[in-house]
Amino acid sequence: MRHRTIGTDPATRRQVSVLALGVMLMGWRTDEKTSFAILDRYAEAGGTFLDTSNNYGTDGGWNGESEILLGRWLRDRGVGDEITVATKLGARPRSPGTTYVENREGLSARVVRESTERSRERLGRERIDLMYAHIEDPDGDPAETMEAFGEQVAMGSIGLLGVSNHPSWRVERAQRLAAARGLPGYEVLQYQHSYLRPRTDMGDAVCQDGNIGGAGPDILTYVRFNPGTPLVAYTPLLAGAYVREEKPMSPDYDHPGTVRRMKVLREVAAETGATLNQVVLAWQIGHELPIIPLVGVSSLEQLEENLEAVDLELTAEQRTRLDSAR
Repeated sequence: MRHRTIGTDPATRRQVSVLALGVMLMGWRTDEKTSFAILDRYAEAGGTFLDTSNNYGTDGGWNGESEILLGRWLRDRGVGDEITVATKLGARPRSPGTTYVENREGLSARVVRESTERSRERLGRERIDLMYAHIEDPDGDPAETMEAFGEQVAMGSIGLLGVSNHPSWRVERAQRLAAARGLPGYEVLQYQHSYLRPRTDMGDAVCQDGNIGGAGPDILTYVRFNPGTPLVAYTPLLAGAYVREEKPMSPDYDHPGTVRRMKVLREVAAETGATLNQVVLAWQIGHELPIIPLVGVSSLEQLEENLEAVDLELTAEQRTRLDSAR
C-alpha cells in the first residue's frame, strides 16, 4: 500500500498508509471476533493508520470499549511502531448517561493530562502516536490547551498533535498561540469530507449528523495553504448513502449540485468498472490536496471493497470532470 507522511519533525513524523481505518464501532457494536478479523486483514494489506477516540463506545465512550478492544488487538498481535495509532480527547462526557453536547470533558490542562494517561493505559502504548483535540471547547483557554499538549509531547506521552471539528478560526488561533510560545502545533486535521458537497450556507461546522465536523471551504483553504498539514477525511462514504437506498442523503446535501455530481460519479464508476464508493475513495487518495480517507467498516467484505480503491487510478480527464461538476 502507498504511504503519506504526517508531521514535519523528523523525531515524530510518521509514514502512514493512504487509507486509514476507523475503530469507532469495534468492541461494542462490532464484536471482537469480527473486529480482530478486520484489523488483521487491514494490516495484512499494508494498512498502518488506525483511528479511535476515548469517547467511542457505550455511554458516550465512558466505558472506553473502542480503545480497549484496539489495545487487546495490539497486544495480542504483538504490534509495535509499524502501526500508527491515533486517538482523541475532549468530547468524552464527564459522567455516564450524558453526552458531549451538554457535558463534554473539554480541553483543560487537567483533561489533557488525565485523558492522555487513560488512553495510553487502555491502548497499552507508551506514546500516543497522534492525539487529536476532538471538538472545540468554547469556554476553555486555548493557550492552556496548547501548553498542556506541549507538555505531553515533551514528556513523550504524545507524538503528533491533531485537531478535529473546530472552526477554522479556532485552529488558526491555536496555531498562532503555539508558535508564539515555541510549542508544537496541530499537524493533522480531521473533518468530515466527501465527494459530494454540503450546502454552502451551512458554514464550517456541518456534517451528516448536523452537529459538528464538516470540512467547509475555510478548512480546505487552510489545507491548501498549509501543504504539510494533511486532512484525514472521516465518513468519506457518507455512511453508505452513495450506494444504499435505505440510507438517504442528509438534508445538508439536498441541493442541485448533488444531482450533477452524482451523475458524473456514476459515469466514472461505469467507465472504470469500480463501485461508487471506490471512485470516491480514489478521488480523495489522488487529490491535489493531502487527503487521507478514514473508513469505518463492519465486515470484511466492506473492507475489501475499500482496499481495492487504493489501486484505482483515475485519469486526469475523469478527475477534471469530477471536480468541475457543480
